[in-house]
Amino acid sequence: MAKFYDALTDTVREFIAQQQIFFTATAPASGRVNLSPKGLNSFRCLDERTVAYLDLTGSGNETAAHLRENGRITLMFCSFADKPLILRLYGQGRVIRPRDPEWAQFHAHFDALPAERQIIVVDVQTVQTSCGYGVPLYDYVGERETLARWAEKKGEQGIRDYWREKNQRSIDGLPTHILED
Repeated sequence: MAKFYDALTDTVREFIAQQQIFFTATAPASGRVNLSPKGLNSFRCLDERTVAYLDLTGSGNETAAHLRENGRITLMFCSFADKPLILRLYGQGRVIRPRDPEWAQFHAHFDALPAERQIIVVDVQTVQTSCGYGVPLYDYVGERETLARWAEKKGEQGIRDYWREKNQRSIDGLPTHILED
């Protein structure tokens, strides 16, 4: 049976801290829904109604485009071990980039990661838990090193060039503003 909360309880925050992977979902008013897995210890609960994750360079930048358009975002965590549970955070998100005045304040919550692109900050409106009985059991083996090697090989300018080529528009043509406001 699903339960709803107005804020992140201590139990919810503890559950989130134990997870190695989470998923983000966003959608434009018209176009494709985006669902992306995230990891690498990039998620933080900042207070009972605010969470953030350090977003790394990827092949697309859908989340930034969708948040710019309408702000809607859902984050999902699943227990793949022990007690089954699915947790969803529904809220309004915004993008903070290294050029933004708030970057240093939010970036201080994270360890540096390769290919940092932006920080997604979410004002949580609703927290939902559900059973997760259908989620399979998996063992966490470790993080992939592929992104770190790719970023090191590209270098800072190479990553900016990649953003220019691959991250400026969503697959539906919405602007991401990765390189400008």
